Amino acid sequence: MSILSLRIPESLHNRVRILANEDNISINQFITSALAEKLSALDTEKYLENRALQGSKEKFLSVLAKVPDIAPEEYDKL
Repeated sequence: MSILSLRIPESLHNRVRILANEDNISINQFITSALAEKLSALDTEKYLENRALQGSKEKFLSVLAKVPDIAPEEYDKL
């Protein structure tokens, strides 16, 4: 485990303290969780960008052309 010293504005510190207290967790746990969520979001964005680069509009349209041209069921019209 690493130790990291941060300088944050007092307003952020107060807000984090309140939110951590509401969740019955420590400020350290709150910040660790927030950091993990941010890293996950960035990793997901990068993954989706890479997947999009592998896509093919022609293949998509080819598959879409196989879908029957019929009216949707009533329950799908909502």
